Amino acid sequence: MIGVDEAGRGPLAGPVCAAAVALPPGADQWGLADSKTLRERRRLALAERVRAEARAWALGWASVEEIDQLNILQATLLAMHRAVQGCLVRLGSLEPILVDGSIHPAAHLRSVAWDWPTETLVGGDALRCEISAASILAKTARDEEMRRLDLLHPGYGFARHAGYPTAAHRAALRVLGPSPVHRRSFRL
Repeated sequence: MIGVDEAGRGPLAGPVCAAAVALPPGADQWGLADSKTLRERRRLALAERVRAEARAWALGWASVEEIDQLNILQATLLAMHRAVQGCLVRLGSLEPILVDGSIHPAAHLRSVAWDWPTETLVGGDALRCEISAASILAKTARDEEMRRLDLLHPGYGFARHAGYPTAAHRAALRVLGPSPVHRRSFRL
């Protein structure tokens, strides 16, 4: 089974990242959990283990431009599609896909066909280790990208809030205006 999850649907800035992960037997003993419930040090350690020991894994990204052009749901599903494609290439075989949430990609994705056997699971990042692993990879990769964007666009605090609409982020937007990595289709 390939677990799929995303990070970055709600922020005002930065790309959305999805991960797809196929785990080896016994991975349910690693202590995987929803990335939002883990402390950063534990999340980073688990991400390292998943990247080193998973049968296959891949990230998929959708840019700020794609988010603004398509909308956040379509961009998220496109990032998931890209992640699954990459994971399947590494696996070399088709496996069932389990996506976190209630939105079935095959029924909603408009830009490309989602032709893989897929189920959705609400709260899957807390229930299935495959989705937990994907949640962890997506969050750690996106957090790293937001730290990189913080260096390119100082003053917004991307390294601290990852682009989410915190009071400090909104205050920086009032002073600096939107940066090139802000989502123009979102209410800033």
